[in-house]
Amino acid sequence: MDLSQISYGRFFASRKGNCEVDLFLMQADGKKIVDPNKQNALCSRLRMELLRPLRLAVVSRGPDTELLVANPVELSGRGRPLVFHDITLALKNLNTPIFSVEIGRHVIHDREWEVYRILLEGDGLPVSRNKIEEGVRKVLMGWE
Repeated sequence: MDLSQISYGRFFASRKGNCEVDLFLMQADGKKIVDPNKQNALCSRLRMELLRPLRLAVVSRGPDTELLVANPVELSGRGRPLVFHDITLALKNLNTPIFSVEIGRHVIHDREWEVYRILLEGDGLPVSRNKIEEGVRKVLMGWE
């Protein structure tokens, strides 16, 4: 897809908690994006990014449990600040100890991701995997 640039954007939050976003995009040559296929592709990508801005899973690694968090890296090469802090805060709030952590960057489908692999300590976790995933997601998304 050709490079596009946001020329103007506006966010509006209603009292009911809904949010509207108006984005005005143009192609690299300064012209409007009039191709319906390009418009649909941009809308689809924006919808996906707004609904799932990060990826999170709690998985079994044999007898161990691992928390995986993948966060997209901006085109500028910067990752989101405080991700590791937010993950450890959420796990502390859930009384879930950490055994080890690996942080790396990986390119998946032409996109760079910061991937956090957190090995959780102990055989039996104090809370369920769903609670861990939900608790970490809430803190990372700023919902808690």
